Amino acid sequence: MPPPSARIRIRVRMRARPIDEPHRVSSQLELLFDLTFVVAVASATAQFAHDIAGGHALAGLVPFLQVFFAIWWAWMNFTWFASSYDTDDVAYRVLTMVQMGGVLVLAAGVPAAMGDADYGVVTLGYLIMRMALVSQWLRAGAEDPESRRTALRYAAGISFAQVGWVLRFFLAESGVLPSSVALPSFLLLVVLELAVPRWAERVRPTTWHPHHIAERYGLFTIILLGESVLAASRGVEGALKAGEISGPFVVIAVSGLVLLFALWWLYFLMEAGEGLSDRRHRSYLWGYGHYGIFAALAALGAGLEAAVEQGGHAAPAALGYAVAIPAGVFLILLWAVHALVATEPVIRPVAVLGCVAAILLLPLATPVAGVAASVAAIAAVCVLLVAVTITAARS
Repeated sequence: MPPPSARIRIRVRMRARPIDEPHRVSSQLELLFDLTFVVAVASATAQFAHDIAGGHALAGLVPFLQVFFAIWWAWMNFTWFASSYDTDDVAYRVLTMVQMGGVLVLAAGVPAAMGDADYGVVTLGYLIMRMALVSQWLRAGAEDPESRRTALRYAAGISFAQVGWVLRFFLAESGVLPSSVALPSFLLLVVLELAVPRWAERVRPTTWHPHHIAERYGLFTIILLGESVLAASRGVEGALKAGEISGPFVVIAVSGLVLLFALWWLYFLMEAGEGLSDRRHRSYLWGYGHYGIFAALAALGAGLEAAVEQGGHAAPAALGYAVAIPAGVFLILLWAVHALVATEPVIRPVAVLGCVAAILLLPLATPVAGVAASVAAIAAVCVLLVAVTITAARS
């Protein structure tokens, strides 16, 4: 007879987990699930870095944001469900692994989606993920009578939205959907997706765990910071192959790393669990606001990769802004989401606005001072914000 800790959980009735469950942390399955997103984010970041280096940053921005929404929303769907209904039995694990397979299919379709506006493989990946997720919600509805209506609303809403994505793809492929309405139709379906949780939880809110959710978001932030390090390392590799090692190259590489360290420090200055526990009604804005934070970190990785490579077709000012704009967006949105759940925000708005203003002005000097000086100055301003914030918090 194996010890209790070694027994396999064959079947566990799916019931809503307690909101105040002690010591709730991410499971090994959730960590494995997150790793599948590394592939998708890396692919999107690499493609956007290529656009920036080729002088097509603005043209590549919308496809990047569209693909990143697909990545982020897939992660969101599972994360909040798991916080309420993780049973970790065989059926739950298998369905979660099916979702992981869907993520990898989505990742395989990222280059075609961003490069040629071909969303066929991405749509297929989403269909695989959503079928597994709907099955999870249907199981919750069948086994948790108190939350049945909420679970069934989630299953219906997700299914309806997924039908919309599939129809959009086939209508576009057949030429029935004009290219002029491709973006409006995408935005319409995004609004529908974002509305499903709000509509479903009007019946009975799910019992997501605030500290667990805060930890999950923190882990995804670390993944995106890691992706930025990976993106910068790809730039280093490209420069090494081209034999373009120089003083400015080293400055950009080191400054980019310092910048990422500073942004990590700022994100984790406040633990959001307590704030989410006290202000659960603000969880939608807090959770949805992270789309911008996460997208900014991914875009920053692309900007650093292009800056390290010193893309031949990109103007110096464009390379500077490819780093400055994502960093500025990250700081503003970080302050905003912290303010939603904190009694008193750790990061002062005046300091954030001053920092962002300085960051956005610095690339103007790039044609004269160079990309290396611009990236180094942006990193220095963010380090200064960390120092000011820590000093203010201790006083």
